[in-house]
Amino acid sequence: MANLADEYGTDVEIYRKALSDTVHADTPTGAPETLLALLDQLGLERHTVETGGPTYIWHEVPGHYDEDAKKRLVSRAMPTLLLAGYIVNIPDDLFDTAAYAQAAGEIRLPAAGPPEPAVPVPPGPPSPGTAAHQRRGA
Repeated sequence: MANLADEYGTDVEIYRKALSDTVHADTPTGAPETLLALLDQLGLERHTVETGGPTYIWHEVPGHYDEDAKKRLVSRAMPTLLLAGYIVNIPDDLFDTAAYAQAAGEIRLPAAGPPEPAVPVPPGPPSPGTAAHQRRGA
């Protein structure tokens, strides 16, 4: 079984399987569970084949999705994967610019409203060499 992530040196290689409408997401051999779990959370289905030798793991967009939904799913996954520090490759024919932009915008929004107000820290004694210390000694 070919693994394009191993071949191209990426963390996630998204592509359409030859002679089909299946959209794959390959990860390198031995990819960390954190990456595999993230792909699961983003809506891709994990597949595993035990061969008696290496175990092959890959993800696919659910087969019941129509073409536009497939593109939206993988494009919306991109900002999360990139923000997590992964190197991801996706071909132009599977990339939906609007879905990517929307997902990227949602990542920047605070999840639970505005941050808590900062609690002021009481000032401590000035350290030697600070302006306050020099003024006292003057």
